Amino acid sequence: MMNNMEDEKKYKKVDDSRILISELMQPSNSNFNGKIHGGYILNLMDQIAFACASKHSRAYCVTASVDTVDFLNPIEIGELVTMKASINYVGNTSMVVGIRVEAENIRTGVKKHCNSSYFTMVAKDDDGNSVEVPGLILNDKQEIRRFLKCLKRIEMKQLRRKEFEERDFSPNDYMHILETYKVKVMLP
Repeated sequence: MMNNMEDEKKYKKVDDSRILISELMQPSNSNFNGKIHGGYILNLMDQIAFACASKHSRAYCVTASVDTVDFLNPIEIGELVTMKASINYVGNTSMVVGIRVEAENIRTGVKKHCNSSYFTMVAKDDDGNSVEVPGLILNDKQEIRRFLKCLKRIEMKQLRRKEFEERDFSPNDYMHILETYKVKVMLP
């Protein structure tokens, strides 16, 4: 493991930058259907991702991408929303922050999982240049699993990009797939 103070500055534990926030959902954040607006939840998620990534990197961070935003359950006015964020992966200048969103009915105590998402954040210096981030110390099976899941998501994203690059893309290679969907292809 690490023997000196210099090595300790190059790596940080997941727990060192974990963030947890809770907020009571107000009527002012609801949509026309009386549920909490998804955009408001995304804004809170972006804030907690920023806080978590900045805490890990000790730098200003910007959102590079958001992966997998599935609203699993609606959030009601008056529920207590808790968001938990942790660093799941680090690259050279980027970090993937995993966020779990839960809502609790404070009268009944019933909790529900509303969303899990992954924000890729990039550390920046005062001039807007990307800066190197500390490595990650993985302390348990869950942290290892989350890191490996991030690697797989990155790999799949790269494969998808490569498969559908504009210069190599041919619609004819995919016409048989499109036949099973509710689309009509009308090429000139």
